[in-house]
Amino acid sequence: MLVKNRLLIPGPSQVPPEVNAAMTRPIIGHRSGDFSKFHEQVAQKLKKIFQTENEVVILTGSGSAAMEAAVSSVVSPGDAVLCIVTGKFGERFAELAKVYGADLTVMESEWGDTYDLGAVAKLMEEKAFKLVCATHNETSTGVTNDIKSLGELCTKHGALLLVDAVSSMGGMDIRTDEWKVDLMVSGSQKAFMLPPGLSFVSISPRALEVINQNNSTNYYLSLKKAKKSQEKWSTPYTPNVSLFYALDAACDMILGEGLETVFKRHNLLAKACREAVKALGLKLLPKTEEIASSTVTAFFGDVDTEAVRSLLKKKYGFSVAGGQDRLKGKIIRIGHMGYMDFGDLIAVIGALELSLQEAGYQVELGRGVAAALKVFAEGGMN
Repeated sequence: MLVKNRLLIPGPSQVPPEVNAAMTRPIIGHRSGDFSKFHEQVAQKLKKIFQTENEVVILTGSGSAAMEAAVSSVVSPGDAVLCIVTGKFGERFAELAKVYGADLTVMESEWGDTYDLGAVAKLMEEKAFKLVCATHNETSTGVTNDIKSLGELCTKHGALLLVDAVSSMGGMDIRTDEWKVDLMVSGSQKAFMLPPGLSFVSISPRALEVINQNNSTNYYLSLKKAKKSQEKWSTPYTPNVSLFYALDAACDMILGEGLETVFKRHNLLAKACREAVKALGLKLLPKTEEIASSTVTAFFGDVDTEAVRSLLKKKYGFSVAGGQDRLKGKIIRIGHMGYMDFGDLIAVIGALELSLQEAGYQVELGRGVAAALKVFAEGGMN
């Protein structure tokens, strides 16, 4: 039987035909005037999606490259850094801060929960931090953190705020300037609907001042170099020109659909997925739905999750993710970001029901699909 492969993990996500087609354009010289004009055009589109007046630099490297570029460009040995950890990718910030010699403080929450703002405020009253790192959307747990309140707190205490929005930018309403985020990082392979390989960092004037004064030990991942080159719409090193073409096409798709419509679509897909999961008697990992992600749903139940994932992939063609680290083998994560619509969500829920049944879980076929359809009927997809 024909089985189409559908990628519904929390990144990389599905790539639209328009974006794939853009990458087939002939390569131009990355030091040419044509590329400079094109680079500026793409960067201006990114600023709209980031909802910022700050410069957004484009790096050739994954989201982790942008994270390292931001940390290494700001942190010198001995600098006080606070990392708020609510999952695997919050841990990555802490690991990076250690590598660059920070005086590190880690505030960790239970996986599946968000951070305690009061506890952060108390820490910041007791110690002056140069940098605070947080994850907006933690794909390892399906939890979204409140960044606006954190931005207000950092501004009050004079700390720079660095936020990982790799799995949410382009799919969720992220107000970089309004939330007072100094360094916002993202990547190409999730809600931006590109293959992996590009990452982005928006830099506030306050952050730029620190970067220019900092004696960084980085080389390729230098925001100082990237910002200086981008003033002439160039890059310090060879960029991935084909992915720049893809980024331009993806930005056109996002802005053409309209940011509000994009956010509504992601919210509806997430709500439909959560309602379907609950209707099947499974449990959401996030402690409350108020903190649940709009780009990935994490859930578990009294079933062999790895067996379910295997059936979904081999028999029905749906690649979904399992748990990471301490959650390995315990949860399932469905990505619903970027190039994803009503049909994709309904199809994966139907396949999930069949896979659960085949794995020995008691399920009333159609119950999850019906719950998702109800969300779409009430919320609309247009």
